[in-house]
Formats: sequence, structure tokens, C-alpha cells
Amino acid sequence: MIQGVGVDLISIERIRRLYQRFPDRFLKRIFSDRELQHFLNQKFSAASLAARFAAKEAVLKAIGCGIGPAALKDVEIIATPGKQPRVELHGEAYRLAGSKNITAIAVSLTHEPPFASAIAAACTGPVTDYDSSL
Repeated sequence: MIQGVGVDLISIERIRRLYQRFPDRFLKRIFSDRELQHFLNQKFSAASLAARFAAKEAVLKAIGCGIGPAALKDVEIIATPGKQPRVELHGEAYRLAGSKNITAIAVSLTHEPPFASAIAAACTGPVTDYDSSL
């Protein structure tokens, strides 16, 4: 059963400017160590960063808190080539999702300049064959 849905739309250029102005600070404040390794191992793409930023915001909206009670860094977007991105929650995001019996989050990302967007659906109940269990 769907507990919550979140969507976010962001300007790719806005993310590009933030990254260019504060590269280390921006990345370390938004992304987990595992996500940072992913970016460092691949060619930088402002569109990809923007889509993942949007996904993090969409996930926080889907679990019902938005930015504030939980940090963007508490939401990891794990991308495996050829597979749907999956979500792992940590810290306060994990606790909030657990308090609402959220057992899985589905997420979809897209980008088409000048924007990047993401949608997330937080689900309750048993996890079957879906790969984004918390």
C-alpha cells in the first residue's frame, strides 16, 4: 500500500552553479561516501547530480518530512547499471520511515535540460520482489 508520494523538479543549472562555487562542500553535504565514490569513478554530470538531488528531496517528501527533520545525506540513491535505482535510508530518515511502517521506496529519476526530476513512492506492507527495501 502506498503511504506517501513525493516529487521534485530542479534546475540543472542551479546544481551546476552550486557545485562550481562550492564543490567539496556541496558534495559532502548532500551525498553519502558511497554516492561520492560513484561520482568520482564516473565522468561528472551536472544533470546526474541534479536528478539525484531531486530524488533525495522526493524521497523525503514521500516519507512525510521534507528537508529539515531529516537530511538529504540520510537518503542514498544507489544506481546499478541496467537496474532501477534503489533507496537506502539512514539516520533520521530511517527512523521516520520506520515509525510510519514504510518498508520500501520506489524511485524514478529523469533529466532533460534545463530540468531534472524525480518521483518517489513510499510503501507499507510486505516487501515481495521489489529491490528497494529499507
